[in-house]
Amino acid sequence: MMHRKTAQTLALAAFAALPLLANAQAAADATAPAAAAAPAADTPPAPNLTGNIEITTDYKFRGQDQDTIGHNGFAKTSWFKPAIQGGLDYVFGETGFYVGNWNSSVNWLDGNSVEMDFYGGYKFKASVFDLDVGVYQYYYPGNTVGNTTELYGDATYTDEKIGAFTLKYSGTVSKDYFNYAGSRYSGLSGRGTGYLNLAYTKEVYPKLTLKATVGYTFFTSDIKSEGYKDYVDYLVGLSYDLGNGLSVMGSVQGANQKSAFNLPASAGFDTPIGTVGGSTFSPNTTRFILTLTKTL
Repeated sequence: MMHRKTAQTLALAAFAALPLLANAQAAADATAPAAAAAPAADTPPAPNLTGNIEITTDYKFRGQDQDTIGHNGFAKTSWFKPAIQGGLDYVFGETGFYVGNWNSSVNWLDGNSVEMDFYGGYKFKASVFDLDVGVYQYYYPGNTVGNTTELYGDATYTDEKIGAFTLKYSGTVSKDYFNYAGSRYSGLSGRGTGYLNLAYTKEVYPKLTLKATVGYTFFTSDIKSEGYKDYVDYLVGLSYDLGNGLSVMGSVQGANQKSAFNLPASAGFDTPIGTVGGSTFSPNTTRFILTLTKTL
């Protein structure tokens, strides 16, 4: 995209039921045995279907704005470009397999106003690591030049004292890559473009969680031949648990290599030496973003 995920998959887990307290039976005499404690209640299974819905002041994917088309086709430069988002995840019992769908309002492709993501994968444990592998499809109804397919894999290490670290790699297997290459461009391919992301989370105070990510996008030579550059994106934020599945997060997000992705933001004036006076806007511009999330 003048962009483009990071986007993450969200799921709920049910808490284990508290064990029942047994009442001791009164003894008839000192030799009478005490009554045995009641057996612990069975742990209810985690729900197979979970979901979430959220509202954000600006949707960024891998550091880039996903609402860029403004008046007369010029770039939208406002910091406030709200988006509504949400998804569903289904887990196949204890098998480790899952499927899901995530959606968001967007505005960076003509004739398209929604991003629809479909994914499926397998989660498993290996030593101290939680592993996840799968396939992710980005779909843009109304203008499919942005459609992109990726394979992904990640590993998470969690320590109660220092927090959780997740390293994830996503590799493009489709020729199309978020309108940078593919069906719109004769002979150009986005296949082989990769994205590496390191994420960190830690509860720093009850109900308050620190979140930080850094990602690196490296394009194919076909895409870089159009003037685009590999770039680094970043996110640092705090999330507060409001209870009842509701949370709010404030974060700073953006990316470097801003000038390589500049979009025209206003018209200039034609002169004998060229166009002067116009302005540009980069979707990589750093923003402070507020997001309200409700888990279902």
